[in-house]
Amino acid sequence: MKICVTNRLLCRSDFSETVRKACETAGMVILREKDLTETEYTELARKIRKICNDTGTDFCINKYAGAAKAVGCDALQLSYSDFLALPEKFCRTGVSVHSVEEAVTAAEKGADFLIAGHIFATDCKKGVPPRGLEFLTEIISNVEIPVYAIGGINDANMQSALDCGAAGVCIMSGYMNFQKSLDRSIYV
Repeated sequence: MKICVTNRLLCRSDFSETVRKACETAGMVILREKDLTETEYTELARKIRKICNDTGTDFCINKYAGAAKAVGCDALQLSYSDFLALPEKFCRTGVSVHSVEEAVTAAEKGADFLIAGHIFATDCKKGVPPRGLEFLTEIISNVEIPVYAIGGINDANMQSALDCGAAGVCIMSGYMNFQKSLDRSIYV
């Protein structure tokens, strides 16, 4: 499965339209807008939730459990530390992990899926060396829940992450930089 991870600051056109286009090929949208307050995020989440409902795409709230409860979502994606501090699990929950130990602990504590990264070099983590495919393989081999690769995923390297056994990939720039003139077939 392809997961669209949002960042409206990267959009080259209208954010809502960009998300709607992403829903044509993504199985899930993770609304990841780190610069917003929880109130602003919740307001935006209501709009994106409607787009996901209209297109039959899973909608995932990032970070804000309160927004997830208020808006409703198919999943909640948390950092490892936020997951450990979550008072109660109330929906399908994904956890971002950066080590095998974190992956194993998150799985043992009830995570439904993991997002492992960053796998390849990415502008989001400029100057931070990627963990690579060996790291991804090690995470996958140590847990029995779906693992999604994140970080620098593009058309040229996506298959290598899937070949490691990843359940799918998370893509930000490829979706957020979408332009109407681009060949949409590269996002399939």
